[in-house]
Amino acid sequence: MTSSVTHLWRLLKWGRTLARHGALRGIEEDPLTPPPVRRLVRIARFGARVPDSPDYAAAMVAIGPAAVKLGQALSTRPDLVGDKAAANLSLLQDDVPPAPFEDIKRTIESSFGAPLENLFSQFDVKPVGAASIAQVHHAVTTEGREVAVKVLRPGIEEALADAIETYEWAAAHAERYGGEIQRLRPRLVVAQFRQWTARELDLQREAASASELRENMVAEPGYYVPEIDWRRTARRVLTLEWLDGIKLNDRDALIAAGQDCHALGQILVRAFLRQAVIDGFFHADLHHGNLFALNDGRIAAIDFGIMGRIDRRARVWLAEILYGLITGNYARVAEIHFEAQYVPAHHSVQEFTTALRAAGEPIRGLPVKDISVGRMLESLFSITRDFDMPTQPHLLLLQKTMVMNEGVASALDPDLNMWETAEPFIKDWIRGELGPEAYYADRIIETVRAFKKIPDLIDRLDQYYPPRGAAPPPPPLPDISLIEGRAWWGYALAGVVGAVVGAGLLLVLG
Repeated sequence: MTSSVTHLWRLLKWGRTLARHGALRGIEEDPLTPPPVRRLVRIARFGARVPDSPDYAAAMVAIGPAAVKLGQALSTRPDLVGDKAAANLSLLQDDVPPAPFEDIKRTIESSFGAPLENLFSQFDVKPVGAASIAQVHHAVTTEGREVAVKVLRPGIEEALADAIETYEWAAAHAERYGGEIQRLRPRLVVAQFRQWTARELDLQREAASASELRENMVAEPGYYVPEIDWRRTARRVLTLEWLDGIKLNDRDALIAAGQDCHALGQILVRAFLRQAVIDGFFHADLHHGNLFALNDGRIAAIDFGIMGRIDRRARVWLAEILYGLITGNYARVAEIHFEAQYVPAHHSVQEFTTALRAAGEPIRGLPVKDISVGRMLESLFSITRDFDMPTQPHLLLLQKTMVMNEGVASALDPDLNMWETAEPFIKDWIRGELGPEAYYADRIIETVRAFKKIPDLIDRLDQYYPPRGAAPPPPPLPDISLIEGRAWWGYALAGVVGAVVGAGLLLVLG
């Protein structure tokens, strides 16, 4: 197990980089920051030239791949890092210099136990895209099909594992101070981040996600998911159909090609709603670079490393919440939050209804171009603070995806109203899910399941069954060996002394 000294040393190095980009100012000035953390921040920025305007995204890129991925995760948490930081982190494009081709070739050949020439008749040495975890090459299979080949970067698993272990250590120490930090549950954020990166590091699992989404989206003919080449896919290599199209952020090129931007925006909104509300399995990284307009007017999606999943009960609640906000039925939205146990029971449903009205009324009926997403999120997150609502990571990922989807749709057609497009879709689904036929079908299924549970319940009467909320069970949190307050300061001081001594040795030996 990594020692506390190593964790502190890493944090100080990373903190130094963050300080040079002005990214520690908010932590140092926040009155809720625990004193030991504030002292560590001051040590990290000592002597650094701090810019007036912080650049969180650039700082994460400078630190390395794990920080880039963490920054992308934190961009979904304006409640944790603030609106400005979240907006800046959302700019992370994950572009890095490519790994040497010989390393990529070695990875492919070791994955399939065959020479590259036996798999591909043509393989472009220069990648079409290089990110912190993997890079993508254009190739042609021995059968003559054009494909995109995604390959993990060498050593990325070890680099991410070391960094995440330190994130877990830091989160455990921050959370023990209670208060606002404890409500935001940083340990759970890191645990979710570990799950997120584990999925991205298994390209065979990403292929399975793409395959599942492809099957689900047959119901939306305007939305296309490329076919997987399973013969040339493994844990570190993913091969899928090559697509030629125009990125959705290039509106001028789309118009010049004769594409209907309004229709594309509607396809995008409907596809997202089908994924999130009907299937409960959605593409959670819908930025412009992952979406293309094909020549036949369809939208194609790529990069399925980050996917979200919510169960049926949560989807029903989600649909009712969205429909309630669209129609102004804030009382029902408030009731759902209490039913789902998103709001602690000691709060008033009526007060929560009023708070939702204050957040929802300013945006109802407005076109997307007139809606301030930042203002809306600020209102919603102030509600979570005022009503002691614990963080729901699965809903935050969905919320982040919804905001990204809205942003892409508004870039295609500034007059497209996402809520108007969504209303009939959600209304029909709610009628099907909550209508009398669905109600009695659900009751029959629940009754049969209840009878099947009776033998097991008799054997386990002495066990306590907690009420099940809408959120999935959280991932297990690792055991962290905490250090006491005085030891924290001592370790930090030791780290600084070590840094000075190390720098001195470098000067002497250089």
